[in-house]
Amino acid sequence: MGTTMRKKTQVSFVIRDEEERRHKNGVSSLQLDPIQGRLYSAGRDGIIRVWNTATGVQDRYIQSMEHHTDWVNDIVLCCGGKNLISASSDTTVKVWNAPKGFCMSTLRTHKDYVRTLAYAKDKEQVASAGLDRAIFLWDVNTLTALTASNNTVTTSSLVGNKESIYSLAMNPPGTILVSGSTEKVLRVWDPRNCSRLMKLKGHADNVKALVVSQDGSQCVSGSSDGTIKLWSLSQQRCVSTIRVHSEAVWALLATENFTHIISGGRDRLVIITELRNPDNFMIVCEETAPILKLCFTADQQGVWVSTSESDIRCWKLPPRNSLSSDMYNQNNYNTNNVYQTQPLYHIPGGPAIKHYTVLNDKRHILTKDTANNVALYDVLKACKVEDLGEVDYDEEVKKRFKMVYVPNWFNVDLKTGMLTIHLGQDETDCLSAWVSAKEAGLTTENDQKVNFGALLLQALLEHWNHPNRVNESGMKVIGNNFFSVPLHTPLIFSEVGGRTLYRLQVGDAGGENEGNLLIETVPSWVVEVAIEMSAPNLNKLPFYLLPHSSCQSKQDRQKKDRLVANDFIQCRKVAEHVVEKIVGGGDASGASAGSGKGSANEDSGNDAPEERVELLCADQVLDPNMDLRTVRHFIWKSNVEFTLHYRVLKQ
Repeated sequence: MGTTMRKKTQVSFVIRDEEERRHKNGVSSLQLDPIQGRLYSAGRDGIIRVWNTATGVQDRYIQSMEHHTDWVNDIVLCCGGKNLISASSDTTVKVWNAPKGFCMSTLRTHKDYVRTLAYAKDKEQVASAGLDRAIFLWDVNTLTALTASNNTVTTSSLVGNKESIYSLAMNPPGTILVSGSTEKVLRVWDPRNCSRLMKLKGHADNVKALVVSQDGSQCVSGSSDGTIKLWSLSQQRCVSTIRVHSEAVWALLATENFTHIISGGRDRLVIITELRNPDNFMIVCEETAPILKLCFTADQQGVWVSTSESDIRCWKLPPRNSLSSDMYNQNNYNTNNVYQTQPLYHIPGGPAIKHYTVLNDKRHILTKDTANNVALYDVLKACKVEDLGEVDYDEEVKKRFKMVYVPNWFNVDLKTGMLTIHLGQDETDCLSAWVSAKEAGLTTENDQKVNFGALLLQALLEHWNHPNRVNESGMKVIGNNFFSVPLHTPLIFSEVGGRTLYRLQVGDAGGENEGNLLIETVPSWVVEVAIEMSAPNLNKLPFYLLPHSSCQSKQDRQKKDRLVANDFIQCRKVAEHVVEKIVGGGDASGASAGSGKGSANEDSGNDAPEERVELLCADQVLDPNMDLRTVRHFIWKSNVEFTLHYRVLKQ
């Protein structure tokens, strides 16, 4: 072959509302634009949202910024609020026009989740790092000047990390960069020449949060070991260890003059501590969930807090000059002694889907979210069908059980708190589900068979103006004649188990740029099914057909008819075959069973075959309407040689 095999491409989509105005699954990062009074929040639902922080505003939601396909882990507002840089578990760093909310470019330099960013404001330089252990330095002015035709980026990189990086910090002039990782050490670099300066040991667990002083002489670190450490970088040592939290510290904020540190983490407390005298601390507030990020209000008199529960609250900070050691009495270290019990502002989050069950029809999914609401979704039409409210989830699953077997043709992923559906990893998986169109409620015609995967791909790509869009008679065919999916549905093409290749909304596939990108991205088997309307292959199921022991002669026991039929053929069809070829005077030994091709598919006379012949599997009489794959799954319960027996009721 000579050429390197391209990784398989997977097709995925998200079932969601047209406008998702609330975060669903935790908020990883916050950035405030004090001039515009806008708060940017990075969601684990893959969406960055923008909020109005002005007082007295009822609805704070301004807009959503969507392009990532996995958790957004960190964001940095730069160029005086003109641009936003974001880092995501989809392995990309993206550059956004912040006021307008659109993605300007995507940087694919990282090879794994990008967890953290740092920003040197005076230099307009951003650093990014994550699970691939590399730190990249980006010149923001270069990034914002990228165009579609000129998007080659040169970056400097800092190497030498031994493990995944979870935190980064730079001082505004960009003279010091510190990284924290699962290595439990702080590594310090000079970003100007990418040289390593030192390694600081002392933490007993992952370093999850870092801040550096303006002049780069001091650094504060927060760790999963529950401690906060103040380091002197000039002396290369830990100056003090602050133990105010009972659990992991995940978020840090330092006052401008580096006199106080504000911290939060797993114990849900926001605490302010005086750095020079760590015995002086006060609990600012207690949150309802672990704290992921802190960010100052415009006047620095308050702090915005985001949690793993998606709520964002703003809390008033105690005046720093009025604090005395008495207020910080160690004996008062309990959550009754908090400075604020009510937030100044609250931006509520929404519930995330936490449980799901794919029903037996392999089309509907029952879900339960963090607010205990149960809902029913239709994968085929990419929408929610019914909100059932706070009902008993297990009861609903039981109630909706049907004894029908349809092959698995998709996988479900709840990572973003919404239903992401990954269609089978290759065509054989994705196109395995053949069903009766009538039973699926798509048509009233009797014998039409449809393929769920093919119908869905046709609907997802129906707006794509592909040049080959014709059927066998040369007519242009758009979609699948049965249903469409919502235009806002995000459609994602990615390498199987790997990076995103392209994300767009279903309704935008008609654009010229989008069309060209789809031609580069969409695998040929998807084009064949969705655009050229080729029918997928039918699944064949081999099985043995024998007389039941109650009516077997000696010679019958020697003989085994091996047949091959489409796996959705109903037992009635096999009974017809028995009546026609075996019982009804035909040559009992032939049964066209050698090849068996289609031999169980032919029609019979007037008498209903089920009145003449009874079919059994594992000694259980079969319902004539049951199909072969259902029999194999629920009654035979094995993939080895599948055997049916027939018993003649009347000749």
